[in-house]
Amino acid sequence: MSTQIDDYGNKRSWRIFLLFTLIVGALAAAAGIIVGCSNGTSSPTATGMATANVHLSDPSTCTSPNGPFSHVYVTISDVQAHTSASAGPNDGGWVDLTPKLSQSPQQVDLLGPAVNQCFRANMGDSLQLQAGNYQQIRVILSTTVPAGQGKGIGGADACGSQANCVVLADNSIHTLLLSSEAKTGLKIPSGQIANGGFNITAGQTKDLDIDFDTCDSIVVEGNGDYRLKPVLHAGEVSTTSTSINGVVVDNATGKPLDGTVEVALEQNINGVDRIFMSTVASFDGSFVFCPLPAGTYDLVIVGRSSAGVVYSPTVVTGVAPGQTVSVVALHALPGVSAAPAVLHGMVTSQNGATPPAASVAHVQLSTLEAVSSTLTVTVPLVPALSGIELTLATSSSASCPTGTDCASYDLKTSAGPAFVGAYSAGNIALTQSALPASYTVDAIATVPASGGTLDCSPSELKSAPLTPVAGTTVPVPTLAFAGCQ
Repeated sequence: MSTQIDDYGNKRSWRIFLLFTLIVGALAAAAGIIVGCSNGTSSPTATGMATANVHLSDPSTCTSPNGPFSHVYVTISDVQAHTSASAGPNDGGWVDLTPKLSQSPQQVDLLGPAVNQCFRANMGDSLQLQAGNYQQIRVILSTTVPAGQGKGIGGADACGSQANCVVLADNSIHTLLLSSEAKTGLKIPSGQIANGGFNITAGQTKDLDIDFDTCDSIVVEGNGDYRLKPVLHAGEVSTTSTSINGVVVDNATGKPLDGTVEVALEQNINGVDRIFMSTVASFDGSFVFCPLPAGTYDLVIVGRSSAGVVYSPTVVTGVAPGQTVSVVALHALPGVSAAPAVLHGMVTSQNGATPPAASVAHVQLSTLEAVSSTLTVTVPLVPALSGIELTLATSSSASCPTGTDCASYDLKTSAGPAFVGAYSAGNIALTQSALPASYTVDAIATVPASGGTLDCSPSELKSAPLTPVAGTTVPVPTLAFAGCQ
């Protein structure tokens, strides 16, 4: 059994899974996004037809030498879609978007070179399908590599006889374990599809991209095994203007930071900017997000120098695919930039029994900040020069509040006020926010292995606004979930 806390304020980190001793039996949580295979896959009718091209991408930041992996191989045997957001895994109406894959699954290196602009792989030929607004997508993985499909190193199959594996920076090969995904597939619900669904009308030809966030999808378990708990998004993309790129510099020197810069690409969901993608800027300060669904995005950037200076969060609003963010200058302010602030707290969970008892929970943690009267963003954690700037600690049952499971956390944030500016084709004018630095720790509980179905009552808990102080630990009141499954 395992209780899980994910850090969605710093998506380049591996997700960390915390093990607890349960007081009573509970459903084991799983961070993977899954959906069952359908026996009701259907073909579209002859009228109202459209054409779709399916691609796979991954804006990874965990590739060696700066990350732990040289290659991550998965074998995909099908991609399916449904127009109903509530359709069950065995309902009729699922449309097979990649019929050739079922006969010849494709093994893809998620960290390999792009084969077509921003894409890692093309999932078969163009496909005619019934026009509609497809609100669920699922990716089916195979556990068997067909003959000749291995994409090995030096001509040999990198995974041996395995369909899914990771290759570390030292070229050692490790099995990539699957949970229920091996049988049921990986579900991408409407909340993880850009604009709520893939909408295609009769006569149109559109490109559908499935973004596989590799760095956030691999869990290193306590015994050293590697397990896939996939994080996926999807959306319509353009194969011509698909990227947002730019350069980050130090405001004082005009040069790239001597340190690490984290850049998050965000979209507004129910009044809060949530991270859609994130990446680490290169040594020259450059970054790129590619490919991207059509829409408008905000950039949220944090950085730390090799000397430990922590820059204020910087927000650039209103950026669209195909645009270049010429130069973004990060500000280090006296005093508040000396060191990160640490937000320390605990998350607990219990079920809805009478009396309530300890219950496993899958909890997503984010650090939110209001940077204006109308804009609240997710601020990535202060980046580390190496490793992870999120500390999570399991707690024994004896140290948890009675009748709960629990985990404690330390989140490192900037203590400086945010700088905000709207996108422009030239220099971007950044202004220090009139609001002082203040963070809200946001926790969202979901049903294990549901693809994002909310759990507990209520399913989202937020701390009161907290004032960060450089080099100081700020206590966060316990976020206590109740009524969990």
